[in-house]
Amino acid sequence: MTAVHTAGVERTTARAALGVPGVAELHPSLRQSLAEAATRVRRTLGSVAPSLEAGIHAERAPRTGAWHVEVRCVLDEDRRALDTARDVRESVRSAVDAYATRHGIPGPVTVVVTVTRTTGHRPSHQTGTTAP
Repeated sequence: MTAVHTAGVERTTARAALGVPGVAELHPSLRQSLAEAATRVRRTLGSVAPSLEAGIHAERAPRTGAWHVEVRCVLDEDRRALDTARDVRESVRSAVDAYATRHGIPGPVTVVVTVTRTTGHRPSHQTGTTAP
């Protein structure tokens, strides 16, 4: 299992999750937040949009080849959280399965969705700013 495949699965997961109606953004884990903070200290002044994969963690079990994908997301309050989380799980599962099959690394896919909060606004994923 290479880091390239894991990164590809994480990108695929992020796109699939963000495409689900009701998902406002992905929420980084504490580990990811600390790594991002350390990186920002080293950067010069300027605004860089956060990585879309920040709320995603994927790994593949070496013995079974099974993919385990965790998605941490912030949801719009306009849609029921349970319905949105189910849609995220199914969208991600389908997208990762298709990605893995295309790249010759198929295996069962387990998706865990954690809703970290709900919000009344939806940020713009292109600029890293919030939409009015």
